[in-house]
Amino acid sequence: MRHLHRGGVLAAVLTLLLAGAAPAPAAGPDRYRNPVSAGFADTFADPVVVRGDDGIWYAFGTSDPLREGEGKAHRVPIARSTDLVDWTFVGDAFTADQRPAYAAPGSAFWAPDVRRVAGRWVMYMTVTDTTVSDDTFDTAVGVATAPSPAGPWTFADTPVVAPRPGAGGGYLWTIDPSQLTGADGRSYLYYGSYYGGISVTELSPDGLRAVGASTQVAVDNKFEGAYVLRRDGWYYLFASAANCCAGPATGYSVQAGRSRDPRGPFVDRDGRRLDVSRAGGTPVLTQNGNRWIGTGHNAVLTDLSGQDWIAYHAIDRADPYLDEPFGVNERPMLLDRLDWIDGWPTVNAGAGPSEGARPAPVTTGRVDARFDTADLRGWRTEAGSWRAAGGKLTGTGTLASRTGLGGDLRVETDLRLTGADTAGLRLGAVDVRVGRGRLTAGTASVPLPAGTDLRNRHNLAVEVRGRQLVATIGPSRLGDPVAQVTLRLPRPANGTLAVRAEGGPAEFDNVSAARLYRPARHAVAPPRVGPVLRGWSDEFDDGLDPAWRWVRQDPAATVSGGALRWPVQDADLSGTGNTAGVLLRDAPAGNYVAETKVTLDLGEETVRNYQQAGLVAYVDDDRFARLTQVAIWNTRQVEFGYELPFAGQPVYGGSIVGTPGTTTWLRLAHRVDPVNGEHEFRAGSSPDGRRWTWGAVWTFPADTTPRIGLVAHGGATPAVTAQFDYLRFHR
Repeated sequence: MRHLHRGGVLAAVLTLLLAGAAPAPAAGPDRYRNPVSAGFADTFADPVVVRGDDGIWYAFGTSDPLREGEGKAHRVPIARSTDLVDWTFVGDAFTADQRPAYAAPGSAFWAPDVRRVAGRWVMYMTVTDTTVSDDTFDTAVGVATAPSPAGPWTFADTPVVAPRPGAGGGYLWTIDPSQLTGADGRSYLYYGSYYGGISVTELSPDGLRAVGASTQVAVDNKFEGAYVLRRDGWYYLFASAANCCAGPATGYSVQAGRSRDPRGPFVDRDGRRLDVSRAGGTPVLTQNGNRWIGTGHNAVLTDLSGQDWIAYHAIDRADPYLDEPFGVNERPMLLDRLDWIDGWPTVNAGAGPSEGARPAPVTTGRVDARFDTADLRGWRTEAGSWRAAGGKLTGTGTLASRTGLGGDLRVETDLRLTGADTAGLRLGAVDVRVGRGRLTAGTASVPLPAGTDLRNRHNLAVEVRGRQLVATIGPSRLGDPVAQVTLRLPRPANGTLAVRAEGGPAEFDNVSAARLYRPARHAVAPPRVGPVLRGWSDEFDDGLDPAWRWVRQDPAATVSGGALRWPVQDADLSGTGNTAGVLLRDAPAGNYVAETKVTLDLGEETVRNYQQAGLVAYVDDDRFARLTQVAIWNTRQVEFGYELPFAGQPVYGGSIVGTPGTTTWLRLAHRVDPVNGEHEFRAGSSPDGRRWTWGAVWTFPADTTPRIGLVAHGGATPAVTAQFDYLRFHR
């Protein structure tokens, strides 16, 4: 998504500090620093990255100016890289006067998704303004095709998904498309945003038209920026939550759910659906207190070692706008390792976005053949005839690499059957091949989906770890395997790598072999919660402790029976109004965790903006971090809202941390940064006081003294009372 925000939809997820600090994009051999887009752009939002037929990586971004002071938006800018770290600007996908017939003059193109579909490159993108109506945000999903990722790109003259009138007026947000080829061989498109939610529709075989009925897979008013991949038999839906573009208060983050079916229902690790009022979401990526905030709108790619990486945009909290102050949010492209722990994706094992030098992706290996020349001296013909020309290897029989291989490996190739019955790779003594409607590895075999056309280019990848071999084949190399086969090896697969074609010729490209990645096994530990500090805590057993102090006292708040009961006020704390009451007490020095248990019956589904109650870390009315369970339109969320003064006015944004119940446990974990003295507050929530979801970090300057308190405000209709059972501090 770009810069829009419906009525305060805010967000969160997971993190911890990684290390280091430096703005430079490069960091020496086999190391890199974020943002990886710094060499060609100050901002490169909503990125997607693909590996082209030429073995080069291509990145595509939303239509924005690339540099500060440029003042003119690019029309889907494209960059290229040989190593995923150093990027060069290629040009725009579309010229200034190029647009589909249904697009209104001046329409922008946002959030592109690029895939290989039916043997050609296809780009899906948001078309922000169409000729359907006079509404300037009657969005549609457009599509264009090209022979290569670098173009030239040609629009189709009809949208894949046309503008959709909304029951509440205007048009549903038909934005942020993402394509997936499912295990059934069918093509699917995910799209949508806060107003209307995220939906999925099947596509025609050529990928250019939606067919059949769509299915909503994520609730409206919480998620957008869908990206779906398939792993170990599960479809994983990545979705971004909260406002993408609140400058220095942006709390955008990525959450995930999974399903056995591409149409859902998607559920998080606690079994909570993503398409209901109290929607779930397993944290994948959120800000951790370092330089980066607003970490979201992701894509996923895999390097040659088999390691997954997440490409996303973020905001430098010290430089939040492209041309200060305000205006276009400056959102460069970042790249970080995506780990899979206990079946769920998480960035840097849960540590979140990186700032310092990090190990770079693997983009070359012991074998790395692009066939850019006719030279085949690194290979020997065992059978048949082989020829390299035009960046492709064509032949029949067997062609073996002269490089010996061993250990845990990932090998892969792009291939087409141009006459062969079967074709594939041989690793040591094991043949892995496709053809005759099957994917076969040694003695193991699985069928390909009906209609799989191997005359179109597919990626065949083989991973060997110990004595287990796993082979997959898919059209785009983007988490889209249409078939997977597993084979138990009698011995490690040592030997040579060969390409093979039987019964006729086949075409190969981008043949590689690299040491297989080492997976992360354990996630970063959550904040430690020690014993209760009795002298700082209040159980509300005997009136209100004298240590409490009010900002704008509310006489309706009372203490009895071991609880503070506070009718939700028709007031707020964000913006310039500052009419809500705040009940505060001093916090202990150093690191601590503050916790409360709050009951607030907000019902479900109905619109009750923005009734809320919970914890607050408070410096003054224009600098606070508020962790509350809250009604946001039809959803019920745990929001970690944040306000700070910027350019002479308060700026408010936030993040989402878990799923609330009627009773919700909330925690703020305070840490003093030992380097700069900043106060870092990380938010956690729980529906039962046992299972905790930890999310975003908001920071306060070192020269401030945040107090901890309680709030209950956002609207008095219908009347509802928040009940706080205690406020406890833990060391």
